[in-house]
Amino acid sequence: MKTTNISGKAISREWFIADAADAVVGRLATRIATILKGKHKATYTPHLDIGDFVVVVNAEKARFTGKKEQDKRYWSYTGFIGGIRSKSPAVQRDRHPERVMMAAVKGMLPKGPLGRQMLAKLKVYAGSEHPHAAQQPKTIEFQKGAK
Repeated sequence: MKTTNISGKAISREWFIADAADAVVGRLATRIATILKGKHKATYTPHLDIGDFVVVVNAEKARFTGKKEQDKRYWSYTGFIGGIRSKSPAVQRDRHPERVMMAAVKGMLPKGPLGRQMLAKLKVYAGSEHPHAAQQPKTIEFQKGAK
């Protein structure tokens, strides 16, 4: 059996849509990261970006399990001395609900230029409206978390 090496020209991309309403953030993020990497395809190659586009709607309705809503912290640095800042997921969801899902998926992708290229194919929206209907995205089937 011969192993074939896929080239950049042979990559075909599809569009998927995921509804994050009542979904656990981490479980949904792992499914999204798998699709962005392209691991669901038979032609998966670790050093190439062969993944598909993913649109996430209702990101503001995604939830955490346990006490992560209060205990988890998102850290940022202003660039000035003593400029470390932190936010809880509750505060982050009130201000920028799409950043919660983006941060979860970003942590599961490769670090460096390849990971940034994969993350660019992720489109996250707080509400149920999105401008990607023309791409006719397929629905991602995943198990919703137990309450």
